[in-house]
Amino acid sequence: MSAISTATAPRLTPGQIVGVGVGVGLAVLIAALVYTGSAAPPPLGDPGPLVRWGLPVLTLIWQVAAVMTVGLLGLAAFLMPERGTTDRRATALRYAVRTGAVWVAAGAVSLLFTFAELVGAPPTSWRVLAQFNAFVFSIETTRVLGISVLGAIVVTAGVSVARTRATMAWLTALGLCAIVVNALSGHAASAVSHEAAVNAMGFHLLGVSVWVGGFLGLVLMRPHLVGRGHDDFAVTVQRYSVLALWAYVAVALSGLQSALLRVGGLAGATTAYGLLVLLKAAILAGLGVIGWQQRRSVAARLRSPDTADGAFARLAALEVTLMVAATGLAVALSRTVPPDARTIPPQDIVTSLTGFPDPGPPTTADWFLTWRIDGLFLTVALLAIGLYVAGVWRLRRRGDHWPWLRTASWIAGWLLFVYATSGAPGIWGRVLFSTHMVMHMMVAMFVPLLLVPGAPVTLALRALKARKDKTWGPRELILQITHSRANRALTNPVVAAALFFVSLALFYYSPAFELALTTHSGHLLMMAHFLITGYLFTWVLIGIDPGPRRWHPLLLLTVLFVTVSFHAFFGVILTGTDTLLAPSFYGQLNLMWLTDPLADQQTAGEIAWGVGEAPTLILALLVARNWVRSDRAETRRKDRQADRDGGAELAAYNEMLAERRRGTERMGG
Repeated sequence: MSAISTATAPRLTPGQIVGVGVGVGLAVLIAALVYTGSAAPPPLGDPGPLVRWGLPVLTLIWQVAAVMTVGLLGLAAFLMPERGTTDRRATALRYAVRTGAVWVAAGAVSLLFTFAELVGAPPTSWRVLAQFNAFVFSIETTRVLGISVLGAIVVTAGVSVARTRATMAWLTALGLCAIVVNALSGHAASAVSHEAAVNAMGFHLLGVSVWVGGFLGLVLMRPHLVGRGHDDFAVTVQRYSVLALWAYVAVALSGLQSALLRVGGLAGATTAYGLLVLLKAAILAGLGVIGWQQRRSVAARLRSPDTADGAFARLAALEVTLMVAATGLAVALSRTVPPDARTIPPQDIVTSLTGFPDPGPPTTADWFLTWRIDGLFLTVALLAIGLYVAGVWRLRRRGDHWPWLRTASWIAGWLLFVYATSGAPGIWGRVLFSTHMVMHMMVAMFVPLLLVPGAPVTLALRALKARKDKTWGPRELILQITHSRANRALTNPVVAAALFFVSLALFYYSPAFELALTTHSGHLLMMAHFLITGYLFTWVLIGIDPGPRRWHPLLLLTVLFVTVSFHAFFGVILTGTDTLLAPSFYGQLNLMWLTDPLADQQTAGEIAWGVGEAPTLILALLVARNWVRSDRAETRRKDRQADRDGGAELAAYNEMLAERRRGTERMGG
């Protein structure tokens, strides 16, 4: 594509650009609903045309408002330079309050309309209004949307009082969570490959929020970034472009996975649903090409205040229109029955409870050869390894050294994590308590034992470039987290030990255990909890990354042995119990090859009791080694000091002892 023409053309204001985009998106949405017949009256329980047409329109509006709110917060917290004569963050927050209010209002009405659709009555009818408060959080679809609306309310209220970048950063993260949680509902939640579909939708929503939301935020903030004597607009666009590339890849790959799961084969591609998917894919591909070529052609102009305004306005008008049009298609797709919904096979009890078929009794070979890839955890591991290796490569290119053992330890830790989640422990851990405990021990104890010596924070601080304009880039964000009060509290050895053990006991003897076994969100939270608490506990003992002041090794050894003693005590209790934990799950599985679930639970207790000894011994040896090293380093420091001052410290100490002796002798005389 040729460079953008410099011919004069009517310049649209930021509000007009967004308005035109939303208008086109609504037109595309309505046309898609008409084409697919998704807004036609259902055979039973018609909520009325207001719901059938109003719900998808409201969904599009709150989705656009949501990503705009998050995009504005992200710009304010991480991307936009601020000068002594500017007040850009406050301006972005004012815009975010308005978009947040639209997010809340449209989301709340969408919640009411969704409930009315499920009841099959108009939203103003007594059937809906009388049952709304009692049942809105009892149904998964409305519960998820309700959580999202509550998140929107908190974010919008927080934006109205936010003043610091830390607050803006936290609100950005909370806003992303409020958007991504919607992956748990809709067709993703009812697909045949439930967890894969939810994971793909989660990545898709996250990528759209960063990519589309960030760009819409740039459009609104453009007049406040362009000025004479500085290139803040170009700097902001360049920083956004790095995030946009990652987000676009996430959107494209997750969209492809979702399409394969829902459309199926070529026959599905010829359905109304499949044709909308192809159209959306074409728009996304076009956006990628246009974004790359046009940003390359206007890159030089963005640094010129005379041409940046018009060049970016023309780029924005086209991209915003296509982005919102793609969002309109996505909303229409969420209202259309996918081809795979017609071929969902009947589910047995194991599949119904876990989302996966009965794997059968495990054999010795299965522990090495059987895999069921968890796309989310594999992606996290590959990203962690890839970013780490990229950091090492950057250090090596500039001539700096990085110990290869640290790299090997980091890679081995994430490979073990992949095995624990996608290998035999992750497969049979869904149905056997004993195998679940093996997975738990791997993720919470052995994986952190390999990850912590990798010193990822130290590597990141050395590899990432520092920003000169007092904005928060990745390096600055890491420093803020490292030196935050929350980090100081969490990395207190007593707190870290309590999180590691107390939460363990509370988890298994509470309903949280059963939720982790039966729901995807519970499973993800459980795995995150195991990994984070295990990493924190290991870090306070042997961590080499910068952080709060370390305790004396003798105290650390005390904390270690006390914590592990309680951990072993938990295993002993589990071994001797005669009550089945999570009875609504393990008591209903009825595995033909497992005759005694209680005996399997007692085996899990033995594993918790015995397996923890190996990492405990390794941790104790490493703490002792660090103790010896610190003593040696202190001795060498004192020797160097003595060489510089002629042993002044030792002489002063001897003089103090001599003075005490003389004083004692005088008192005795």
